[in-house]
Amino acid sequence: MASTACKAPFKKVAQHLKAMQLFKNKTCHKLTLTLMETNENLVEVLNDLIRINNDRIDGYEKALAEVEDIDVDLRGIFQKMANESRENINELSAEIRNLGGEVATGTTASGKIYRVWMDIKATFTGHDRTSVLESCEYGEDAAQEAYDDALATDADLPVDIRQIIANQKAELLESHNLIKKYRDLHQAVN
Repeated sequence: MASTACKAPFKKVAQHLKAMQLFKNKTCHKLTLTLMETNENLVEVLNDLIRINNDRIDGYEKALAEVEDIDVDLRGIFQKMANESRENINELSAEIRNLGGEVATGTTASGKIYRVWMDIKATFTGHDRTSVLESCEYGEDAAQEAYDDALATDADLPVDIRQIIANQKAELLESHNLIKKYRDLHQAVN
């Protein structure tokens, strides 16, 4: 009889522990799913920035092909800006890999539109400095918009990643302003 009386409290404790383990497992599962969803959203935001930087590289390579050999100043600027985007991609790719995500390799739909617009404009206006600079400024506007969207996202951006995005946006704004300055100077001279 004593052994049955002793078993009852242990049985209740065992049931209670089992219930606690089930609760813990469900809670951990929910936390894991939340973390995975957060990482997926964050990876998506970072991949959008990689795509816009791929667009910039394609756009500046196209611009390099459009300008005359005598436009040495523009050639240097365009090469610098393409390299700037390559560096941005490397930095963003490292963050995506740290999150366990897969790095995007393509471009955005708007980037394709940008390149088509540049082709059409070149057909009608020729390969002059003004049209190339206007096309580049259009691309820089798109890059600024993409970075604004990334900073305004609903995705939970950790402070270090938010800082990377803000720093890249600031560098791209300097590039935008340089392109605009060159365009304005060229228009003033002509």
